[in-house]
Amino acid sequence: MKSHLIIGGLIAGLASAAWAQRTAEVKFEPGNFGAMVNGTITGNEYFDYKLGAQAGQEMFADLKVSDTNGNGVIYFNILPPGSDGVAIYNGSIDGNTARIDLPEDGDYTIRVYLMGNDRDTDKTVGYNLDLSIQ
Repeated sequence: MKSHLIIGGLIAGLASAAWAQRTAEVKFEPGNFGAMVNGTITGNEYFDYKLGAQAGQEMFADLKVSDTNGNGVIYFNILPPGSDGVAIYNGSIDGNTARIDLPEDGDYTIRVYLMGNDRDTDKTVGYNLDLSIQ
């Protein structure tokens, strides 16, 4: 499946330099309804993938570890449009495969992050994230 990924840029900061955030907008190639993205997360970093969708569509997301120098404790949350951090899907509770009906139109955020010892000891985890909207 071909994908077209537009990098939104690196946003440094938040409360401290240790909390780095990266953002990318996910666009599907014409005729495709999904994309595979990949990257790495270290320590307190998180990566936000933005994906536009309509109410009533179904989002599928599946996160797999590709490489790690720790335990590979990586998760994702799905945040609805306009969210202040409150998720409609929490991977650390519900698992690393989601299939959810979307409640409203707008840009959804799929936030990839580490937890536990990997986060606390600045380990790096590589991942593949399969995303689709139908």
